[in-house]
Amino acid sequence: MSLLQTNQLLSLFEANSQTEWNAKLEGLASQLGFKNILFGLVTDKRQPLETAYLVSNFPHAWRSAYDQQHMHNVDPTVAHCLTSYLPIAWQSETFHGPAQGKFYEQACGYGLRSGISFPMHGSGNEFGMLSFVANDKDHAANSPHIEELAVMSMLRDYALESSRKFVTMASQPAVRIKLTASELECLKWVTAGKSSWEVSRILNRSEATVNFHVANIMRKFDVQTRQQAVVKAIKLGIITPS
Repeated sequence: MSLLQTNQLLSLFEANSQTEWNAKLEGLASQLGFKNILFGLVTDKRQPLETAYLVSNFPHAWRSAYDQQHMHNVDPTVAHCLTSYLPIAWQSETFHGPAQGKFYEQACGYGLRSGISFPMHGSGNEFGMLSFVANDKDHAANSPHIEELAVMSMLRDYALESSRKFVTMASQPAVRIKLTASELECLKWVTAGKSSWEVSRILNRSEATVNFHVANIMRKFDVQTRQQAVVKAIKLGIITPS
């Protein structure tokens, strides 16, 4: 693991776009020896975690499964970061009980075997976490040196401060998207994890009709998947997750 220079950390503030900032953060993590990184931040601890400003180069299939199955409810790194200011190094021993064990096995299936997560608690009541993840179960993240912890902690602080302008932009109210009563009804059941067939049975409508409404919702939200539509609806305050 190589250490970073101050000018490299300051480069995060020079990013002119979210895409550029994301690339710089991923590059700095790579220099520290980590293939994958996750940066997640909500502007207020009371906000649902589903609304977080998220930067991640984790496998897309893993992120989709994580979101769809609400895995943050069993993810021990999230539970730790919510209540602590100290980093948590994680490997198989970090995950206790059947639910967490299954969660870890799934993560390993996508090459996420060991890492270290740093909590973020901002002065404006923000909450988030920065996770560095590797595929090697014996990676140095399991027992990092003090110098390495200090550098990762500094990167966490620089990432938090430099991300504020992009987080603010992302959280600004967008043009209100209007859904019909039928679309909103379908969206609420999709948010609850129901399939089109299940929604059709609940609402006593054909599955084709449900799919039609869901397709309209995705078009209005300019997203590609149902889960993305759910996340956007939560961010816009159109629905509130239970």
